[in-house]
Amino acid sequence: MMIVEWELSTSLLFCLIPFLFLFFIKTTLTNLFSSNKSTSKIPKSYPIIGSYFSILANIERRIQWTCDVIQNTSTLTFTLNRPFGFRQIFTANPANVQHMLKTQFHIYQKGNVFKTTMADFLGDGIFNVDGDIWKYQRQVSSHEFNTKSLRKFVETVVDTELNERLIPILATAASKKTVLDFQDILQRFAFDNICKIAFGYDPAYLLPSLPQAKFAVAFEDAVKLSSERFNAIFPFLWKVKRKLNIGSEKILRAAVDNVRQFAKELVKEKQRELNEKSSLESVDLLSRFLSTGHSDKDFVTDIVISFILAGRDTTSAALAWFFWLISEHPKTENEILKEIKAKSESPVYDEVKDMIYTHASLCESMRFYPPIPIDTKAATEDNILPDGTFVKKETRVSYHIYAMGRVEKLWGKDWAEFRPERWLDKDDESGNWSFVAMDTYTYPVFQAGPRICLGKEMAFLQMKRVVAGVLRRFKVVPVAEKGVEPVFVSYLTAKMKGGFPVTIEERNSTDV
Repeated sequence: MMIVEWELSTSLLFCLIPFLFLFFIKTTLTNLFSSNKSTSKIPKSYPIIGSYFSILANIERRIQWTCDVIQNTSTLTFTLNRPFGFRQIFTANPANVQHMLKTQFHIYQKGNVFKTTMADFLGDGIFNVDGDIWKYQRQVSSHEFNTKSLRKFVETVVDTELNERLIPILATAASKKTVLDFQDILQRFAFDNICKIAFGYDPAYLLPSLPQAKFAVAFEDAVKLSSERFNAIFPFLWKVKRKLNIGSEKILRAAVDNVRQFAKELVKEKQRELNEKSSLESVDLLSRFLSTGHSDKDFVTDIVISFILAGRDTTSAALAWFFWLISEHPKTENEILKEIKAKSESPVYDEVKDMIYTHASLCESMRFYPPIPIDTKAATEDNILPDGTFVKKETRVSYHIYAMGRVEKLWGKDWAEFRPERWLDKDDESGNWSFVAMDTYTYPVFQAGPRICLGKEMAFLQMKRVVAGVLRRFKVVPVAEKGVEPVFVSYLTAKMKGGFPVTIEERNSTDV
């Protein structure tokens, strides 16, 4: 699908700028046929087409490429010139990030590009709006996320999915010595969880048969195709296809229609139940919103779809990379096992909360492989970043979370080492670890400032319960040779290209 769009883009260049294309054809061919020789210098920019050739040459590794460029700048910031005069600024400078997410929060908004790109899918959900609409949804959501009853509900949902679905599937794989795509398994696990938490609906996506549930498949298509809009070199192409209802946009429209229709049916059913009973016994987010008087169907549909998007791929992506990293670092795995063994068979929230070394290992894993590698804002007026970069009104500014975890200036000379201890302080007398949090503008994995992630604690609860439940009984062994790193790709969230094939081994009782 993306190849077709590239061909359309190249054809368009022939029509618009034939002489420039011929002049630079040699450069284009050189870039295209030297896949692993991408330069880390700021890409050359030409009249009209900007850095089109560099963008095209690195389209399969745009996250890594822009990271490489940032690492070779003095300010950790550079400007990418896109075709037709559009500019995008990339930064890994914590001062710039704090400026965007806190100090000048009112200037750096989602912006029209983001909202237009995601409007079909997210509507006016919390992740696609600014201003008073965002503020209102944030207040409503913040209240619900801070209730003890929701936390208890999340615990119950996660434990049920873990013990009744995930663990039995892993046990079967261990006994039959079959290969599992662990990325797919974790995505199914997370999807079941977030649907129960958001809607009170169980899609039963994580079953031994690994079914293709209609809602789950439609949601996956909607996420992937929406993200491809962002990656389009010429954004107006997807708008033309949308207008004509052809190609990827036709598939996206069908997927979005399925997701939103299904969500609205669930809202309708909950509203009917509320009218009959005057109050809802269930404590999922949808029930909570409806019970507190938020009866507008579009409002609750938009906000709940946003929460499914937030909870669906982020935790599963973080866990997939975590399990790969600890398979490469057995000493870390042993330390985590010691901590797990010190807890009860099914640790309650307070025990999971105290899994300090596991928490540090997850943070270190997300430093290398953040679930959302880049986030972008748009300037609503002219501005100057703390490092001196001028930002013209409507310019998109992206803080590069993936790059920020790989900068020596921020993490020291050992930045390339997977070392959970960098997040810990050990008491000399007791030998106990204490967690040392990193400044959120240096480590904005969960965003920072007014938009900091509401589900952060929920995410850590879920991840630590999965880690404890899986590692207590099993060893996750990647099929790929040791040292072979999975290919990092990103749609709206990070994934491993081609999945994460593993075998599962039962642990001996004598294991650490």
